[in-house]
Amino acid sequence: MDMNFLAVALGGAIGAAGRYAISLMPVKAEFPVLTLITNVLGAILIGFIAGVAAGNADTSENAVLFWKTGVCGGFTTFSTFSLEALTLLEKKAYLAGSCYIILSVVFCLAGVICGRRLAMLLH
Repeated sequence: MDMNFLAVALGGAIGAAGRYAISLMPVKAEFPVLTLITNVLGAILIGFIAGVAAGNADTSENAVLFWKTGVCGGFTTFSTFSLEALTLLEKKAYLAGSCYIILSVVFCLAGVICGRRLAMLLH
């Protein structure tokens, strides 16, 4: 197995376990506060990792894949979305960044609706 895949798989397992651990916190609320916390923590983590990797040429590709794609991806893909959207906006690609944000939210909500309806058809 390629070491890149192994790094992503191991990081993903750790990130997914972390996300699950947060979901077990005894919080009773209508608002999805634990998901919000997960997404914000993931965004902070991926921002930190991207900043460290950008400022350190010695950072290994496997380490970046482990942390960004693996841990952050397993923890929350919202962190990746946030980093990519910010990167587009920082590059002054305002139209592309805005479209990416809007299309991601709209299409992903539509995807959930479609998936639910498909599941209902199968029941």
